[in-house]
Amino acid sequence: MREAVLAVADWLRDESAPTPPRAALAAAVRATARTVARDAPGNAVELRVPPFVAVQCIEGVRHTRGTPPNVLEATARDWLLLATGLLDIDEAVAGHRVEVSGHRAADVAAYLPVVPLRRD
Repeated sequence: MREAVLAVADWLRDESAPTPPRAALAAAVRATARTVARDAPGNAVELRVPPFVAVQCIEGVRHTRGTPPNVLEATARDWLLLATGLLDIDEAVAGHRVEVSGHRAADVAAYLPVVPLRRD
């Protein structure tokens, strides 16, 4: 997972850097989201990073149909910024960079960063 994140680290630190290849971006997004799901098992929150991944995490009430009550959705870049600690979840929500719904969605923050990066 760390290798996948390091492959996109320059772009995360500098938005003007070339966008990583789709495969590299997908690998970093999937690895970090699945790590959160592994570290915070459960079905109370759905973490979505379209078009790459959607995982369920955080202990609590399980949903079975339709849109789950607790969702955190982000673009690949914003998710990776959260996953690396380069963006704080409160800042991301306040700046409308991630969408959160339900009272449990922000609980994902307790499992971040997944792979800490320095701002360099």
